[in-house]
Amino acid sequence: MRIREEIEQWEYKYLSPYASKSAESAGRDIPEEECDIRPVYQRDRDRILHSNSFRRLKDKTQVFLAPEGDHYRTRLTHTLEVSQNARTIAKALRLNEDLTEAIALGHDIGHTPFGHAGERALRRVCPEGFEHNVQSVRVVEVLEKRGNGLNLTKEVRDGILNHKTKGSPSTLEGKIVRFSDKIAYIHHDMDDAIRGKILCEDDIPKELRNTLGDTTTKRFDCFTHDIIRNSEGRNDICMSDEISEAMMELRQFMFDRVYTNPLVKGEEAKAERLVEFLYEYYLGNFDDIPDEYKNLVNRHGTSRERAVCDYVSSMSDRYAVGVFNELFLPNSWKDM
Repeated sequence: MRIREEIEQWEYKYLSPYASKSAESAGRDIPEEECDIRPVYQRDRDRILHSNSFRRLKDKTQVFLAPEGDHYRTRLTHTLEVSQNARTIAKALRLNEDLTEAIALGHDIGHTPFGHAGERALRRVCPEGFEHNVQSVRVVEVLEKRGNGLNLTKEVRDGILNHKTKGSPSTLEGKIVRFSDKIAYIHHDMDDAIRGKILCEDDIPKELRNTLGDTTTKRFDCFTHDIIRNSEGRNDICMSDEISEAMMELRQFMFDRVYTNPLVKGEEAKAERLVEFLYEYYLGNFDDIPDEYKNLVNRHGTSRERAVCDYVSSMSDRYAVGVFNELFLPNSWKDM
């Protein structure tokens, strides 16, 4: 079968000259025989989608801890919304959708339980530090498949590592995901805040609504169209100065009114302490962590501190709470 080769040739014919071509990938750390059907970035997308770490995102906090209602975002639904928006932009600009989607699906795969509260806790207690984008790369390079990693291409790993605001992806597809991550969380976190009656539409400064739109959907549309208009035919992904400035003002508004709001974040100190307790317990009782994490010390020269971080950060919210209750609550209290 020559399906993969035909797809690779199609990319040369139809994609933008600035697109990342599958046949020109810098490759994997461990060389593999090529698939006869799927180009390299499609294989990477599939590996991430079928990983244990990706599935656990369904029970990891986005912003609202244990919200009452089925429609609030989780880390998984955030990831899917980033992927959808990134693919829309990539398709419009004739860039590589498979690479874009692989980066988008993997960008938060190393995130902690309880969202950024868990990340802050591990950063505080681990002497080696903790950053979720770095951990996401560690997941796909080392931790998945019981310490063997997913052996993804360098372009996908680069996009995952550099998806944060301060990052500088080496591909246009990675730059799309970097923008799409911000667009997605500003959009859906505001939507969730309005649903949770933390905000109402009239709270948003009038000048921002005049510039970007007077609903979350219109603002989402505005950001997406602006990126496409300003990036078309260019070897860069960018926004107009006006919309970029308005987006950063809206992001700051969200930090002031939602991300630091006691009504939203009032329980986060408890979540952080729970994560710290788990880290401290397993560091002092290292033999209690699963073998696949203990084996990292011998196989990869990983420190015990990093191995404990790997285990605790992998937990879903529900699992972390269950482990905490098992370790620290007396049996007679558990059914009270």
